[in-house]
Amino acid sequence: MRTWKVLIADDEAIIREGIREAIHWNEFQMEVVAEAEDGEEALELALRHQIDILFVDLTMPIMDGVSLMKQIRKRLPTCRIVVVTGHDEFVYAQEAIRLQVDDYILKPMNPAYLREVARKLQQQLTKELKKLEYVMLLSKQVQKNFPLIRQQFCLEWIHGQLKETEIFVQLKFFKLPLACPVKLAVIYWQEFFSTQLLMNEKDKQLFFFAIENISSELLEANKKVIFRDTAGFIVICLWDHTNEELFRTIEKKVKQYLNIQVHIYVEDVEGELKKVAVAYENCKKRVYRATNLSPIVRRAKQYVQDHFFDKTLTLESVAQSLNVSPVYLSRIMKQELGISFVNFLTEIRIKKAIQLLTSTELTIHEISEQVGYDTQHYFSTAFKKVVGVSPNQYRKGAFLFKEVRENLL
Repeated sequence: MRTWKVLIADDEAIIREGIREAIHWNEFQMEVVAEAEDGEEALELALRHQIDILFVDLTMPIMDGVSLMKQIRKRLPTCRIVVVTGHDEFVYAQEAIRLQVDDYILKPMNPAYLREVARKLQQQLTKELKKLEYVMLLSKQVQKNFPLIRQQFCLEWIHGQLKETEIFVQLKFFKLPLACPVKLAVIYWQEFFSTQLLMNEKDKQLFFFAIENISSELLEANKKVIFRDTAGFIVICLWDHTNEELFRTIEKKVKQYLNIQVHIYVEDVEGELKKVAVAYENCKKRVYRATNLSPIVRRAKQYVQDHFFDKTLTLESVAQSLNVSPVYLSRIMKQELGISFVNFLTEIRIKKAIQLLTSTELTIHEISEQVGYDTQHYFSTAFKKVVGVSPNQYRKGAFLFKEVRENLL
């Protein structure tokens, strides 16, 4: 049971004794831990004992009662203060109210009234203690369930259920950046949605945890939040501009360490905080479009994405790697993707070239080689045909071609 610590400050010994003897302190869970005859001594004792209640006279030597109360309010803000004084003047009462004293008792004191004051103080302190204990318990529960609470916020955010002001408050609470994320990514584990996946729920959750862990480690230097949505995707919000190659690295590391295939779909987030929901929906649409592809087209897409830098990459070489005829592969890719193999390969290469133009200082010749073109001239021609300007012009005024970049990415 809590015992409340009391300090009596008065320059008259008989007054201190009167207060001390008028109250049975144990009855109110209180103990007089110290007495002082001047304000300076009272302040020192108050801080040393970290008192809960101060009975104080207004007129004391060295430091008067008002100055003492001001110091107590600054340094022990929760301390309860009872003024015991012979002054019945408005100016003193006014100052006492300003300093939020709990009671104002005039001398000579009534012992019965003193006991009533002690009873009220006990009730107030007990109420405040219970409130503090409740807040501490709530705080522990929040800390214990912090990841779940944060995930619930993120789910409401990406589903467009929060107002801009609500999002801002929540970001502040979870100590996340208060600006709008620059990118949103969705990690899609294809086998998780397969009815043929013979894996119990516990193992599935372990794989999800491992995917999140790999992603978090590779994105360690980035400001981010990673969570799972209700659809079975892992979602990443990023506040840093990140080379998209990093997402391809995550895909490769998951394959290397877990022997499962994941695909990551990335969208830029622009404008206000609520636009995160738009980016999330766009990512989902891309996932669902991809899942409607036949296995052969999915494999062809993946092969091109993994080997686009190879100057010898052709429809025939991809078809050979997949053990199908070039004619069949060309036809089925056109049917399901809506573009020819050559156009698909060109888009992949130009997309990568745009990333290199905006995030590196490589020369145009070096970029052309890295994205699989034999000559800089051939690369520049292909780039201008897709984007509308040459690589050099794009690099100098990339911000002017934002819409083109969005369509490609």
